[in-house]
Amino acid sequence: MGLRDDLERFREVGEERREDLKEFISYGDLGASGSKDIKIPIKVVDLPEFKYDRLDMGGVGQGKGGTPDVGQPLGQPQPGDGEGEDGEPGEEGAEHEYYEMDPEQFAEALDEELGLELEPKGKEVIEEVEGDFTDITRSGPHSTLDFERLFKEGLKRKLAMDFDEEFVREAMKVDGTTARGVFEWCREQNILVSMAWIEDEWGRISDDERGTWATFAEMEEHVERTTPIQRIRREGLREIPFRREDERYRHPEVVEKKQSNVVVVNIRDVSGSMRETKRELVERTFTPLDWYLTGKYDHAEFVYIAHDAEAWEVERDEFFGIRSGGGTRISSAYELAKEVLDERYPWREWNRYVFAAGDSENSSNDTKERVVPLMEEIDANLHAYVETQPGGTAINATHAEEVERSLGEQGNVVVAYVSEPDDVIDAIYTILSTEATAE
Repeated sequence: MGLRDDLERFREVGEERREDLKEFISYGDLGASGSKDIKIPIKVVDLPEFKYDRLDMGGVGQGKGGTPDVGQPLGQPQPGDGEGEDGEPGEEGAEHEYYEMDPEQFAEALDEELGLELEPKGKEVIEEVEGDFTDITRSGPHSTLDFERLFKEGLKRKLAMDFDEEFVREAMKVDGTTARGVFEWCREQNILVSMAWIEDEWGRISDDERGTWATFAEMEEHVERTTPIQRIRREGLREIPFRREDERYRHPEVVEKKQSNVVVVNIRDVSGSMRETKRELVERTFTPLDWYLTGKYDHAEFVYIAHDAEAWEVERDEFFGIRSGGGTRISSAYELAKEVLDERYPWREWNRYVFAAGDSENSSNDTKERVVPLMEEIDANLHAYVETQPGGTAINATHAEEVERSLGEQGNVVVAYVSEPDDVIDAIYTILSTEATAE
């Protein structure tokens, strides 16, 4: 197999190289990837080649013109071999290979690595389409009349109301009975016949026929009573008692297709205490989260907010590198985040994530009095704060602990701690597993 074959195999069975993904997140060059394409370096192992030891002077010689001279060692470097014309070292670098994936593939790989499977929620209705004819109404065009249902309702009514007319006429021949007496006897026998029908038929019974039976019991003993089913089988179904109230019209079910939109607000402390190592830990945590959510949702947008004592919106290109010399007031970032979300990303239409990171240093009482209430006010699928403190937490770095203490039971608030690159993948798991639980 050649290198290209190996690369193709890696694309097909990427689970075998998941360690590359973890190492890339923790230590790789994230800047080499874009927002829509992620390039993960593949470890390429050079194939071995045979060489004679330079100290070994034996072997077959190689002379001029391809004819070896006796004693000339094989493999002995000759002038110009592997160098420039003047014997200078070569300037061409080694070729690096990358496994390229889009955010959706990245999300799948990270889900598999972390054992997660988040299901994005649809928010905005992008279109309404007609589905199956499952909705039923009492009115509509004749072409949508549910005739099958109408027939069934009529048939059920016929079976419930139909009676053996000949059997009831025989009852009218019982000696000494009256039309009212026949009606009351029919009710006792659960024969659903109206008094009007009995009175109408009563006059058709001749005087010679009256007194044919001494009692109703004698009549029942000698006259067979048939059921509606027996009569239908014998005579056929000649009429169905349809009623207007039985009419129903079929309409297609209206199916709403929703687009799963997500907006991610990334907040970063850029104050003087956020030195290069801390900034790098923020980037290593936030960038894979951005890729992951981009891959999960139909449409993703990102807002980047930098803050020291004040907050301002920035572009992604400057978000991870910017640094100021001011103090820290984290609430300023949440005030701006709330304003942006309320104006541009209404909760009814957008899934919203608010991710903040810093070294947990904040101005006195700002976390308790302003940040915590603001986090409670901002509707979001998930609020996350990532503390980046290389070497451990500083004495005055209490913001993360205060947030965790105040909002840790909310279900949609999570705090993660990153003190070195090895902590990044665990922090991402902590954040995304909290979102999976909240779902």
